[in-house]
Amino acid sequence: MVKENMLPSISEECTARMTRSRAAASRASSVTLPPKAPTKQEMKKVTRGNSKRPASDENNPTGLQNKRRAVFKDVTNVLCDTSYRNCFNASKIQTKNKIQAKRVPAAKTSKVTPAPGVSLKILQDQEDTRKYKVEEETGKSGFDTQGSMFSLKSEGIEEMQQSTESDIRGCSLADLRLEEQISRKPTPCMKDKVEVGENYGNGPEITDIDSDHEDPLMCSLYAPDIYRNLHVAELIRRPSSNFMETLQRDISQSMRGILIDWLVEVSEEYKLASDTLYLTVYFIDRFLSQNFIERQRLQLLGITCMLIASKYEEICAPRVEEFCFITDNTYSRAEVLKMESEVLNYLSFQLSAPTVKTFLRRFLHAAHAFHKVPSVELDYLAYYLAELTLVDYSFLKFLPSLVAASAVFLAQWTLDQSSYPWNSTLEHYTNYKVPDMKITVLALQELQLNTSSCPLNAVREKYKNQKYKSVATMTSPKTLHKLF
Repeated sequence: MVKENMLPSISEECTARMTRSRAAASRASSVTLPPKAPTKQEMKKVTRGNSKRPASDENNPTGLQNKRRAVFKDVTNVLCDTSYRNCFNASKIQTKNKIQAKRVPAAKTSKVTPAPGVSLKILQDQEDTRKYKVEEETGKSGFDTQGSMFSLKSEGIEEMQQSTESDIRGCSLADLRLEEQISRKPTPCMKDKVEVGENYGNGPEITDIDSDHEDPLMCSLYAPDIYRNLHVAELIRRPSSNFMETLQRDISQSMRGILIDWLVEVSEEYKLASDTLYLTVYFIDRFLSQNFIERQRLQLLGITCMLIASKYEEICAPRVEEFCFITDNTYSRAEVLKMESEVLNYLSFQLSAPTVKTFLRRFLHAAHAFHKVPSVELDYLAYYLAELTLVDYSFLKFLPSLVAASAVFLAQWTLDQSSYPWNSTLEHYTNYKVPDMKITVLALQELQLNTSSCPLNAVREKYKNQKYKSVATMTSPKTLHKLF
């Protein structure tokens, strides 16, 4: 009797799914056993399942209060105010990934109002970085509890535009200036305004000599940066311009000139490149700037510096025995190697240096920009004038780039007196104006015209050859002063 009264009450209290153990027990006793008490996890599953429907006592027979949770795309800065809710960008919300929002307690609501004077653009930027709690009720939050995507109609977009205009009109003057500064594009610097192809000062347009990217030997992409670095490098580790007066007591300027004139003949004998000759003279002057040397060892220093320059510049450098032979075996192989060690240790094995020939390539390229047909005589004449300065000790006070620019100036004037030898393109790529080259050009013209009294004729004999178009026989008119 007791069991009969208990069974209906148990079956009415709760209903649960039948398991195999309960079914076996039920068949054994022919009585329906009460189900196991629901756990917390099962209660959560029931709560989640019922969260899709509004919570009420009729739909919730267990009497438990279900916590509703909304799942939606991405809602930030959600307010109960309809005017601010219209500020959402519908297209941006529809393209974002689904994110589950955190459950919000029923007692808490999220009402955030924009501060006065803040523009709509700043508020929209904050939507991507901030997350706010969502209100519990559907009517206040503006979206359903099932987590459907928030959408705006065309009327809402029109209201958003109207509210945007009203917000901007309500902004303070300082906020408008701030927004204008943010949206304003940066203005280029004054250096960026002067580009190749634009007017350089009041002269004609500058020709871009680096526009030919087909020839890989020209290094068109890197040439401006390379020569900008070379202009800085020529100021570093320069030889002294007065070492004959301050340090060297056993040798003179004429001895140095005789040595270099002889080295020009040696370079022609072994068919060395002109870069090797320029680098040899640079090593000699650098060593003599800080090291005292006797006149008996001056020739040893010359062949040793040419040996080092040949190893640096040439593909097949002459051997040590060949340099000993060219001096009629005045110095032994051991002496040459010992001097080589002294020079390299003094230079700290830093053998790279910009010479006059380095800048001549660039400047002659700029000079040919205004010639329809490239002039071979212009190249050979500029090379001839530049090599004349190697023998003269007084040209050590000038920078290599200045000597190269002056050689191009005088070469153009020698070949053609009908046009001015300088233009905006040469001024742009050499970084020298005509007044800057006046002293150097006049000194270079004296070397060019001094053909009779100078006993050092190795450079002149070299460029009298037909291979170099006999440019050593050309002279420039003495009316050069009127150009400055």
